[in-house]
Amino acid sequence: MNTIVKSAFKFPGLSGMYKGKVRDVYTIQEELLVMLVSDRISAFDVVLPKGIPYKGQVLNQIAAKFLDATVDIVPNWKIATPDPMVTVGIQCEPFPIEMIIRGYLTGSAWRAYKKGEREICGVPIPDGMREHERFSEPIITPTTKAEHGAHDEDISKTRILRGGLASPEDYALLEKYTMELFERGSKMADEQGLILVDTKYEFGKKDGKIYLIDEIHTPDSSRYFYKEGYKERFANGEPQKQLSKEFVREWLMENNFQGREGDVLPEMTDEFVHSVSERYIELYEQITGEKFKKADSPNVLKRVEKNILSFLSKHYQS
Repeated sequence: MNTIVKSAFKFPGLSGMYKGKVRDVYTIQEELLVMLVSDRISAFDVVLPKGIPYKGQVLNQIAAKFLDATVDIVPNWKIATPDPMVTVGIQCEPFPIEMIIRGYLTGSAWRAYKKGEREICGVPIPDGMREHERFSEPIITPTTKAEHGAHDEDISKTRILRGGLASPEDYALLEKYTMELFERGSKMADEQGLILVDTKYEFGKKDGKIYLIDEIHTPDSSRYFYKEGYKERFANGEPQKQLSKEFVREWLMENNFQGREGDVLPEMTDEFVHSVSERYIELYEQITGEKFKKADSPNVLKRVEKNILSFLSKHYQS
């Protein structure tokens, strides 16, 4: 399959390059970020050995759609999407935290709850809740933004303020934006027959102003349930039909892998890779209400490079 799992572009004015678990981010003249969303996939903070066809395109195009749909709530970093797998935007100084917001008790929060924990990031969770149960109000459970290769860790609002990771004024805005973005994302998901279960947002600052950065409301940063049948499945204690990376995590756990020392990655068969690709395309079509158009090319890397160079040329000529 013609996937992108690595890149090494040499753009004019290149002043830095960062490779994340999924994204390759190029800095141009210390002012622009060129973000290539690769086809890599990660789970349990480990990048899996094979790329997923069209995954980068799916993530980039969903994020672009939601960035455009929420710019009235908070300004964001996006300037343009010169390629289906690329977003170009302004460089900000990121806050070293991720704002995670949860509308339901599921995933890692449920796993912690099942072990007896009744507080997440300083937020109390009542006794007697069940898996996939809706919270009376969404809760914000931040994590640290770990350095490359390290694990993100839960952190409370108190520790964020005490550690100077954000000023009280800035953190109040981060909470406000997080709640409003989640409300907007939930409304848009509901219109497409989905429930936005939980998600994360990242923010940065430039010239004293807070911006929404990175991706939003994609299957890598969010979890969705199908609205139809949610109540029945919950009442019967059945697993929810969901669109997120959780099915990849579950497949890994079934094969005795959770990113622990000594764990061995199971083989990713062609059938499994294809099924993951199909799930990502399904989410795109569900959340956007649009038919996914595969951006096939004889050489995806060359196409991406050409489109980025064309954008940069026009941007610096104008």
